[in-house]
Amino acid sequence: MDGLALEVRAGEMVAIHGPSGSGKTTLLLMVAALLRPDSGTIRYDGRDLASFSDKQISEYQLRELGFVYQRFRLMPTATALENASRKLLLGGVRMREAQAHAQRWLERVGLGERLDHAASEMSGGERQRVAIARMLACGPRLILADEPTGNLDSARGREIVRLLGTIAREQQAAVVLVTHDLAVLDLADRSYALRDGKLIGADQPSPEQQTGRAGEPVRGLHSGRE
Repeated sequence: MDGLALEVRAGEMVAIHGPSGSGKTTLLLMVAALLRPDSGTIRYDGRDLASFSDKQISEYQLRELGFVYQRFRLMPTATALENASRKLLLGGVRMREAQAHAQRWLERVGLGERLDHAASEMSGGERQRVAIARMLACGPRLILADEPTGNLDSARGREIVRLLGTIAREQQAAVVLVTHDLAVLDLADRSYALRDGKLIGADQPSPEQQTGRAGEPVRGLHSGRE
């Protein structure tokens, strides 16, 4: 990244678009503490991720962060319900509670009739929605979505992006969405193009989106050279 600076606040969704190879996924991986930047800082709640211990990184990834991957990362022989509750179980939630919570999110993404179907029996779009339900079930404060509409038809893709925006507002989460799908950019609070490691053409928040935000603490991220 070349001089990139981005700040995302609690309750808003920011979309980043650009061609393949422009650095969109790399940016998300750095924010997820899966890659370290060569220079600059990435801050969460005002703290530099580089200062986190291994244990703190694990806690951040498990309890604070929700990541929607392009390749779903589901267990193929496990059911939709088992996959969607897996991260909750890893976090120490009892199975009955984890599955009840995961079921609510599977129903919300339109998979209420597919709870007992194995991931291997599902279409790419259905598996994407299972992955989204798994992420949302944990109540993350920072949501990173890497091409979440890539395996969905246009109507379902817009529905999922609207849901992410709703979750941002309801749960005061910060959402960073990277996409090739220009048709969903209007659903974000702000959008940027990422080209050659630089963010360009930022859209400004509407007056409604700015209302009530003055003085609100940043729960998202800041990334850039210092």
